[in-house]
Amino acid sequence: MRAYVAVGSNLGDRWARLAQAARALRTAPGVAVVRASRVWDAAPVGPPQPRYLNAVIELETTRTPGSLLALLREVERAAGRTRDVHWGARTLDLDLLLVGDLIVQEPGLTVPHPELARRRFVLAPLAELHPELVVPGTGLSVGRLLEEASELDLAPVGGYPL
Repeated sequence: MRAYVAVGSNLGDRWARLAQAARALRTAPGVAVVRASRVWDAAPVGPPQPRYLNAVIELETTRTPGSLLALLREVERAAGRTRDVHWGARTLDLDLLLVGDLIVQEPGLTVPHPELARRRFVLAPLAELHPELVVPGTGLSVGRLLEEASELDLAPVGGYPL
């Protein structure tokens, strides 16, 4: 099943953190990295903090959404991620955006990601991969959601360090 993961970092060596995430996902059982968007430099959302590097990785997976989310949390912890401040700065942030055409609402897990339709810094890289992809439960394509998303200081800065 296809899954899409948003990757972000704004602390430490941001490029190295993106590469670390890709390596961890490539070597995880039940996960294959298909491709990645370009990397985008984005203004932060939330409290004052450094700018982010953001991208989206497309996966093929045999894992359940819950198992995939658990893997993402393990990768974050290995990168030194702490959850001290809501929307605060982070070494690595991995958000499970979509898993096939599934809609999941469980404690601690919502797919599609509940903020996906409002996050330009996620929609822009996701639209590079699949602008025509319809987000389950919205009836709207990623490209259309990007057109409607609020403006944000955001620019592509290079290829993903796979």
